[in-house]
Amino acid sequence: MEDQEMQLKVKRVTDKFTESMCVLANEPSIALYRLQEHVRRSLPELVQHKTDMQSWEEQSQGAIYSVEYACSAVKSMTNSSLYFKNIDGLLRQAISLKEQISSSQGRSAVKPAINPNDTPTHTSVTPP
Repeated sequence: MEDQEMQLKVKRVTDKFTESMCVLANEPSIALYRLQEHVRRSLPELVQHKTDMQSWEEQSQGAIYSVEYACSAVKSMTNSSLYFKNIDGLLRQAISLKEQISSSQGRSAVKPAINPNDTPTHTSVTPP
């Protein structure tokens, strides 16, 4: 009988000890410690990801600026077609006058009289 009482007491002690160990293992301070460990392990990787993302954002902002600048340059080039047409007309007029002068000098050594009606004129172009 004494042996059975001893076994019962030993069982109670081991049960209480097991319960105490479970409570200690799941205590909030232990959970916070484990959370702190996790943060300490994963934080450097997260910081590296953040740094990479910021670098990529800066690069993409630079590319966006370049594309916008190129688009505005192309738009301004399309608006300048009027100026190029005017320049083309003036160059054609200058070439024609040069050919007239060259042909008249080749025909005679005497200089022809300058006619005020033959002076070249150009049209002024105002920006759109």
